[in-house]
Amino acid sequence: MKLIIPMAGRGTRLRPHSNTTPKPLLPVAGTMIVERIIQTFSKTLDRTIDEIVFVLGDFGDEIKKKLADMAERNNAKAVFTRQDEALGTAHAVYCAEQYMEGEIIVVFADTLFDTTGKVTVDDADSVIWLKEVEDPSRFGVALHEGDKITGFIEKPSRPVSKLAIIGVYYFRDGAALRSEIKYLLDNKVTGHGKEYQLTDAIDRLLKAGQVFKAATVDEWLDCGTIPAWLGTTSVILEKEKHQVLGDVTGSEITEPVFIPKGVVVKNSRVGPHVSLEKGTEVYNSTLAYTIVQDNAHITGSDLKNSSIGSFARVKGFKGTTHLGDHSEIEG
Repeated sequence: MKLIIPMAGRGTRLRPHSNTTPKPLLPVAGTMIVERIIQTFSKTLDRTIDEIVFVLGDFGDEIKKKLADMAERNNAKAVFTRQDEALGTAHAVYCAEQYMEGEIIVVFADTLFDTTGKVTVDDADSVIWLKEVEDPSRFGVALHEGDKITGFIEKPSRPVSKLAIIGVYYFRDGAALRSEIKYLLDNKVTGHGKEYQLTDAIDRLLKAGQVFKAATVDEWLDCGTIPAWLGTTSVILEKEKHQVLGDVTGSEITEPVFIPKGVVVKNSRVGPHVSLEKGTEVYNSTLAYTIVQDNAHITGSDLKNSSIGSFARVKGFKGTTHLGDHSEIEG
């Protein structure tokens, strides 16, 4: 089965970090967002994903290499296609048209999700992953009778359903979905935001008689902004309770934290809710509620609610900062 992941967007709300790294490749406690999504499928889906189609924007060979290596780690083949213009969710999926045959899963790599038990797709033409939310007007929602979906509405103005579509979809017949998206594009049928919406294509499949089933999730975590990325990392740290494996001396560690092998912490206070990626060094500093990416160097600083990029250097700074890759700041 194929997994299609549209990820051509630049993730502007995660700048400066998304200036150099696509949002789905940013880490959450040592694992890229997109890899966590794939691992969730391996754990919860009653099918095996053997090919991953990445719909990319203007990303270089280094990004493709990371994605190919990640796919191989998860026993899948990586293939790449391109989206040059953002025209909506349906258009993003259609950029993988040549791979839309047989069983496919489409996932938008903005969020992490989890559920207990296995999700079975045997008795449906399509399965849509859903989560109950307090404010459905912010999302596309599904109308339903039991676990059978009866309709879709994009960002409803009145509370017709609290089950939000989280951006994860299974289709037994990828070619049928491709055909419905092509109809939208050929006839310039746009929806919310005057863009081509995937919900419009799947609504056409539903009205054509296909059986749609709901798969509700227990956890749906946003990674689309820096505060959301920090918050989701905190939730994952609480959930996974990582063992401290780095070189820690003369320091106070307040869990939960992620401090893997290859990290050096000396004469510092780290935690709670701190994630340090490999190669990072922290000296004479205090860190809380902070993400530090690989090979950063922090000395004599007091950081809270901060995010530090790869190979960045922080010296003598106190407060909150969001520092991009290969950048420096000094207090």
